Amino acid sequence: MNRKIFYFSLLSVAVASCGTVNNKQAVGDFEYAQQQEVTALKIPAGLDKPKQVDTFFVTDEINHKGPVGGDVDVRAPSLVLPIAASTRTESTSAAAKVWFDQVLDDDDLKSFILKALKGQLTADNVELKQVDDDGVVFESGWYNKEVETGTWPFKSIAISESIRYRYTFESKSHGRSVALVVELLDYLKTDEAGGSKRIDIIDQQRAEMNMLNEVIAQVDFQYRLKQQENRLLRANQTFVSLGENASGEAAYIVEMDVELFWSNLPLFFEDHGFNLTDLNETTKIYYVDYVKPESSLWDSIWGDNLQVIDLPNGKYQFQVEKMAEKSTVTLYDEEGIALSEVTLEKIFKVMEAGLSFKDVF
Repeated sequence: MNRKIFYFSLLSVAVASCGTVNNKQAVGDFEYAQQQEVTALKIPAGLDKPKQVDTFFVTDEINHKGPVGGDVDVRAPSLVLPIAASTRTESTSAAAKVWFDQVLDDDDLKSFILKALKGQLTADNVELKQVDDDGVVFESGWYNKEVETGTWPFKSIAISESIRYRYTFESKSHGRSVALVVELLDYLKTDEAGGSKRIDIIDQQRAEMNMLNEVIAQVDFQYRLKQQENRLLRANQTFVSLGENASGEAAYIVEMDVELFWSNLPLFFEDHGFNLTDLNETTKIYYVDYVKPESSLWDSIWGDNLQVIDLPNGKYQFQVEKMAEKSTVTLYDEEGIALSEVTLEKIFKVMEAGLSFKDVF
């Protein structure tokens, strides 16, 4: 959706021109509004009054100053659309207000929402300024819309509308829930009839709701950007490197907590031709048999081919050890001799992909 077009569809102030349908007004005639109430039936003295049924009686005790007929605004009310992650509304409030709950633990929630708000107004070429000392109340510059009439070169401005908003933040004491309230601050309309600073209450509500919904959509967009950045970071991050264990033997260094790595290592065995035969949880050693997998024609057709670890068939041991916040895994042959650095380097490409568990997490 073109954001430039959006903003003064927010105002929902229908600008009628020849042949334009007024979407505020019901379709049909309004003759009913001119009908006079029938006077009560007068019963002559001495006659019985007929029975009256008041099942469908409509009282006349109503607001006679309200709109009638063609003046009734029939548009559906605008609602807050909490489409961003962990957003919610207040069912008891008619204000343009939404609550955001913490999603990203490494970002301050209020700062994240404010950044999205600034980004939204920057995209619209509208200024945003802070108007209080605590950084919770902000005001926008003017959104301007002009409606032209006629054809070139005889065009002229038929209607000009301008609007400003106030944005107020509310935070819970724990800081993990932040509300944003949008209020229409100033409005100015100029047309052939002159100028006006008044806006219909329904148009005001629709403008506030739609402005808030644009900010919510921007927050959702920023969340998605953050998720994409995290995925790319994880995809490009080096989780496995070649190094040494505490005894100076060649080993793989894995960027993972030792307990998590130990518990997930059987997934690696299952996918790469290792058959787990025994384990020692105290010393964190897995005993495995290795049979080099053979790729079949069907594997290649269905795309199930896994890269094969270039090791001789036989018995091996995988010993996991803690190294600060990381883990080391040392491979031993059946005789308990650690595999050389040359061997680990030769199979590194396959081992790195498998031990990082990128396809698992």
